[in-house]
Parts: sequence; structure tokens; C-alpha cells
Amino acid sequence: MDLQITDIRLPLRHPFTVAHGTTTVKHNLLVALTQNDVTGYGECASSSAYGDYTPASMRASLEAARGRIEAENLDDPAALWDRLEPVLGSNRFAFCGLDQAAHDLWGKLHGTPVWQLWGHTLDHLPLSNYSIGIDPVEKMVAKLREFDGWPIYKIKLGTDHDLDLVRALREHTNATFRIDANTSWSADQTLALAPELKALGVEFLEQPLPRDDWEGMAKVKAACVLPVIADESCLVEGDIEKCADVFDGINIKLCKAGGLTPARRMIARARELGLRVMAGCMTESTVSISSLAQLLPELDYVDMDGAVLLAPDGDIATGVRLEKGRAIFPDGVSGNGVTLTVRT
Repeated sequence: MDLQITDIRLPLRHPFTVAHGTTTVKHNLLVALTQNDVTGYGECASSSAYGDYTPASMRASLEAARGRIEAENLDDPAALWDRLEPVLGSNRFAFCGLDQAAHDLWGKLHGTPVWQLWGHTLDHLPLSNYSIGIDPVEKMVAKLREFDGWPIYKIKLGTDHDLDLVRALREHTNATFRIDANTSWSADQTLALAPELKALGVEFLEQPLPRDDWEGMAKVKAACVLPVIADESCLVEGDIEKCADVFDGINIKLCKAGGLTPARRMIARARELGLRVMAGCMTESTVSISSLAQLLPELDYVDMDGAVLLAPDGDIATGVRLEKGRAIFPDGVSGNGVTLTVRT
């Protein structure tokens, strides 16, 4: 296989603020794997919330493994992941882009969508939410109205007036709400807010407490009137066992897990432990979102609006897209369904 790595710049539609900070432009990497004159694409999402996952550090990890990668002949992406884990496993964000590209290439070599190669159908798929970042209430309302008609909105919280924000948004829609506090609440705060949030039509809470506050989460799990989904507390396969004791479900992000291969293993283990399963995204292009979409038949919930958050001319590809929360898969396209729209 031939490996190509390209820096990509993804400007956002609006500044996106969560409890950790604000993003206006996302700098990611595009990974391309070519075999037999066929190319598959994947994306490495940058992040400072989970470590030093910059384009430079991810590129360095991929370059260090280039010899091993280019010596490979793609057979099965999961088997390839296992072979490369010793050289890329320490940088899961970089590994994710490579694994996405391997799956896209695998499907294209077979002339078949990845979801179909896995034996799935697209008959019953969960709807995606649209995420509304923290802002003054009038701006949050404006962002909701800009994407009016979505069935689900995820509201980012972590202010000293969180309940007022939800109440204000509720005046403008009857849609389901999901709340993501991004580790900014305490156990007592979560338990105090949950009954009122439930009355306001909230479906579940995502990661209200700091990722290592297991004692606090046990307290929440015992008394919370809303389901609680782990995000920052569940990064990789080894985190699921601990989460099963204090959460109702897990949110799998491909970049944290290391790609589609470990994500599917995480889904299987979560099901064994009776957990609900969600998959989510960072701010990413349609390359990564189309990869995530292959998992839809295996999920209870999904947050795949990363490309929707980009500026109108900010994306680099076409593929699986969202139409008011409903995933629309492109016709006649194999692999992950990705077609680049800009030269890289």
C-alpha cells in the first residue's frame, strides 16, 4: 500500500464552545491508502482534551510507522489493525485515520459499501442530533432556528445558568434534547438538575462529571432520574468494564478508540454488559462522518453532525450526509462512500 498524509483546514460555521474551550477552525489530517490503483480515505481529528493530538504529532506517528504500513497488503481491515497495533497503538487518534482509510479501501476493492460487507442493512437507523455550543442565550436560540426541524438537539452546558439556557431553548422547539456537560458538573449538581431537565424533555445526560470521578458517578447512577452516558470516561476498550458499573451507556468516538475496528469490539462488549451504545464525533469532515455512518445499524444513538458544523464551503468531501438528523447514504458508491471535492 502507498500512504499519503495531508493537512486539512476545516473552518466552522460558528465558533463552537464547550466547557473545555472554543473552536473556530479545526486542523485535522487526511490519510489516503492506495492499493491496486484504488484509494481509500480516512481522517485524523486533532484534540487537546485527551492529549497532544495535533496534526504534527499524528503525522509523526504515521511517518514512524510508514515502513510497516506500506509493506502491508490489505486483506481484512481488522486483521491489519491487529498487525499494526504494536507500532500505532500509542496514538489512537492517528490510528483512527489509518483504520478509516483501510475500511474505505477495503470496501472499494470489493465494490461494496462497508456496512454491507459487515452484513448490515439500512432499514432501521438512529437519528442524529444537531449540537448547539455554549453561547449567550440569544445566539443559542439563533443556532437552533438556523437548523429548525431537527428531531434531536444536543445542548452543550457548563455555565452558571445551565437550566435557564435549556428553558429558553425549549420555548422554540418540541424536539428531544440531549445534554452534554463535558465533565463540568458535580454529582450533587447533576442530581439536582436532572428532574427539571427531564421535565423539559431531556432524553439523557452525557458525561456530567469529571472522567475519573467514579465515586461521584456511582452516586449519580443510584439516584439519577435520567440515563447517563459515558464519553470522556470511556476512551478505549479497557474502559468499558468500569463504566458498566456507573453509567447506563457509552459514547464511542472513533478517534479515541482508534478507528472502526476497536469501535466494533467496544459495541460488542457493551452489549454483553447491557449498556446502551452511542457513537459520536469531533468536528470532522464528511470523510470521517461517512466512516462513522457505517456503524449506524449497530447503534442506539448517534451524534454525527461534525460536518454540519462546518462553514458552507468548509468541507473537503461528499459522502453520507444528514437531512434533519436522517443519514442519507450516497447511491452507487462503495467503501465508506467518500468522494473528495477538493484537491489535497
